[in-house]
Amino acid sequence: QVQLVESGGGLVQAGGSLRLSCAASGRTFSSYAMGWFRQAPGKEREFVGRISWSGGNTYYADSVKGRFTISRDNAKNTVYLQMNSLKPEDTAIYYCAADPDDVGLFGSWGQGTQVTVSS
Repeated sequence: QVQLVESGGGLVQAGGSLRLSCAASGRTFSSYAMGWFRQAPGKEREFVGRISWSGGNTYYADSVKGRFTISRDNAKNTVYLQMNSLKPEDTAIYYCAADPDDVGLFGSWGQGTQVTVSS
């Protein structure tokens, strides 16, 4: 099982940018699809986006499409979430997760990192 640690969260003004990182342990990281999720206070966790093991395919929720970009560096065992044009409604705890079989089943999760967007 892969261990995941997110970082890069913080407080940013609306319209600003942040880049989150998710560092993974384990030699099989490069074979996993990876996803980003978020959970706002009082709301259910929601899907943000995912990236294939090679980085060649990405998919995003409509709410972030065109503003967020997921990338990965398999040599560094790290996946990134670049967030631009941030809105107050993007405020949430952001989690990365691993999908070993690339079938939409995320079995390993990080502890999350807080993103707060002020208006």
